[in-house]
Amino acid sequence: MEAGESDFEAVVREIREETGLEVVPGELAGTVWRPPYEIHDYYATVVGGLLQAGDDAADVRWVPQAQLGLLPLTDGLLDFLSDLPR
Repeated sequence: MEAGESDFEAVVREIREETGLEVVPGELAGTVWRPPYEIHDYYATVVGGLLQAGDDAADVRWVPQAQLGLLPLTDGLLDFLSDLPR
């Protein structure tokens, strides 16, 4: 987050910068602590944009949930995502 930025503003900006997508943030999905960071994850609805990797990513793509375990994910991410209500 940038100084003075709300969670919702940060979600919109970060997703646009990292994926090219425009989103409307929804409710809080959960919080993860990765010291020294406290990460708030939000549900979001895509309303526009074109999926493309930002300057800090080599690739971006939609992946079916069943295939997430095949990717090199951050420790605990798959469990976190699997526990979210559908």
